Parts: sequence; structure tokens; C-alpha cells
Amino acid sequence: MYIPEYRKTAMDTLEAWVLQFDEIGYNDAFELQKKLVEARPKEEIKDTFILLEHKPVFTANREVTFQNILAPKEVLEEAGIEVCWTDRGGDVTYHGPGQIVGYNIMDLKTQNRDLHGYIRNVEQMIIDTLQEFGIEAGRDPEHPGVWVGNEKICAIGIAVKSGWISMHGFALNVKPDMGHYKYIIACGIVDKGVTSMSAVLGRDVDPADVRGKLVKHYGRIFNREPKQIEVEDLPWS
Repeated sequence: MYIPEYRKTAMDTLEAWVLQFDEIGYNDAFELQKKLVEARPKEEIKDTFILLEHKPVFTANREVTFQNILAPKEVLEEAGIEVCWTDRGGDVTYHGPGQIVGYNIMDLKTQNRDLHGYIRNVEQMIIDTLQEFGIEAGRDPEHPGVWVGNEKICAIGIAVKSGWISMHGFALNVKPDMGHYKYIIACGIVDKGVTSMSAVLGRDVDPADVRGKLVKHYGRIFNREPKQIEVEDLPWS
């Protein structure tokens, strides 16, 4: 599998905030991201790395991608899966308990305004984290994300707002309900599968262990000094 080297682009180590939630609704997290994106160019906040789990939800960004949700509304309601619009790139994506979602509010001017390099770095953060669990993962040259063989283990979809501020991020399958994927064409890809850390390893994986390693590699790859904060520490709280 093709794995180009990631590139460290930030010259200086900067403080970054880490904000974590156990479980939160998709729209609540979306609104939080929008507030952070607005605050970042004003220097009201630091770069902020959010880690959380969502309640079951499918997200997509336009009519053609919503068509990759295969199940009717009644079936999804019975399964307890919400459907939400989003403004990130990519196709339809599933989020749910047992999946770690990472939203990265970052000033990409510190990453040389290199969007492709930034995505490669996000992928590398996931690859290095999985390596610590003994999972050999890599890239697919045609599809963003992180792969184990022919199966996607981590989806990536981002947006960049005015002032070169990133939002959205990745969804790493630790031990989600993989049965929920039968209701969609994940990421619009018909000829590849999806997997999870627990499925690859054949054992239960604690998401808390994964979160700690993600924060470590986030700091190393993006030249950031992570500092844990709480919602109450945000300037509007």
C-alpha cells in the first residue's frame, strides 16, 4: 500500500487545546465547531483538537451523497440512527458509539496553507496510532482516509473556512456497531469494505487508550503542545 511520508510544516511548537466529550449529538458538535472557527482568527482560542463519540448518525453534504443512504427513513428511525447535513468534504459517513471522532480546529497558515499536506498529516496521525496497537495501516492513492488492506478503518473529511481555519476531521472505528454500515455505501465507495480496530485485532479495544495515543501523535506531527481544557474554559462559557 502506498504510504508517502508526512511533512512537518509548522516551524514552532505552539500550545493547542484538547477538548474531550464522552458522547454528544452531531448537530451540537457542529455548532461548537462553528463557534471555534469564528473565534480562532481573532486569537480568542488556541488551535483546538476535539475528541468525542457521537450518537448514531449518518452525515452527508449534498443531494447526490444523501443518495448513498440505502435504508428508508422508517428503518433508520427504528435503528436509532439520525441523518444530518454537514458542510465537510467527502461522501456519506457513519458516526456512532465506539468510534472516535476527531475535529481539528487549526490555523493552517502554520501548516504553510498546504491542504494536501495537512490531510496527509491527519492520516499519518491515525497510522502511527494504529501502529501502537500492532495494526499495519496505510493509504489508498485514490481515496482519502486510512486503510487496513482493502477495508477503511478511518474516514477523513474536512472543511477550510476563511482565514485558513480547518474544521471537521476523522472518524476512527475502534469498536462501533459495524452492522450500521449496511444501511449506506460508506464514503460512496462500492468496491471496498470497512473495518474496526477490534475486528482487526480480534479483541475488545478501549477507546480511552486510543484517545491518549491520538493526542500524543497530534502533538508530535503538528508541532503542538497539547493542553487539556474543559468546555467551561472556552471564552463564551
